[in-house]
Amino acid sequence: MGSTMIEVSEITKTFGTAKALDGVSLSVPQGTVLGLLGHNGAGKTTLVNILSTLSRPTAGRASVAGLDVAKDSDEIRRRIGLTGQYAAVDETLSGRANLILIARLLGATRAQAADRADELLELFNLTEAAPRKAKEYSGGMRRRLDLAASLVGDPDVIFLDEPTTGLDPSARRALWDIVERLVENGTTVLLTTQYLDEADHLADSITVLAGGRVIASGTADELKAKVGRRTVSVTVRDAADRTPAVESLRRAGLVPAHEEEGLVLTMPVMDSTDLAKVVRATDEAGVDVAGLAFSEPSLDDVYMALNHSTGR
Repeated sequence: MGSTMIEVSEITKTFGTAKALDGVSLSVPQGTVLGLLGHNGAGKTTLVNILSTLSRPTAGRASVAGLDVAKDSDEIRRRIGLTGQYAAVDETLSGRANLILIARLLGATRAQAADRADELLELFNLTEAAPRKAKEYSGGMRRRLDLAASLVGDPDVIFLDEPTTGLDPSARRALWDIVERLVENGTTVLLTTQYLDEADHLADSITVLAGGRVIASGTADELKAKVGRRTVSVTVRDAADRTPAVESLRRAGLVPAHEEEGLVLTMPVMDSTDLAKVVRATDEAGVDVAGLAFSEPSLDDVYMALNHSTGR
């Protein structure tokens, strides 16, 4: 983990009387992924627009790659890549022509532009589709081409604003693999997403926005620990074992719950060590256990708990 590549301090952004961001602060070290979570209108895209110099903050300070977003916008744009929520490629051009055009606009010679385009097409598994017009690409291929376009300038920092929205699971996984390879090579990524499994899989740290404010931040494990909804589920083999199992588990200080006709007893626990309590209690009751499972809270649990606490 290297130096800080994105630094945000008390950023506020207003549009008339509406406050889109309200004192947001965060930090992203080099070669890591920050997952930015939040409902529609939480302020995610507004923050990305400020950091990519498309919009100016009303108050506060922010820097990208050590450069001030308000004073060094031209240099920042040379150091970053941006993939928005919708593919921004020219549909009338081929995939290869799109990348060559961007490279030329960034100052590359014809030969350099062609070499860079071919390199990226291979990286994103688009070489065979390179001669075809972008409008003939599938949704997943367009998103890969769009991400390739954001990498033409070999940026230090990439902003991915809900890059996998609308993609099928296979296409999402393909993009995840690409992001992971970029980070392994030292690229810093700020990822906005509404897919909690995506943040759980890719993000080194997570910041949750609601109403333009940061309401939680930390690693996925840290956020899950705050919710604390670990559970153990016991499946009894016979309905006759259900009542003695419940009684024994309660004597052990646990609170099992079950459906009236079900064979699965589920109870909240503090951590995995409580599994021993469950095993002892069912053994003392002489219960025949068909299955035992320990479940950690998910980011879905965290997100629902946070939104409930903020009234969202």
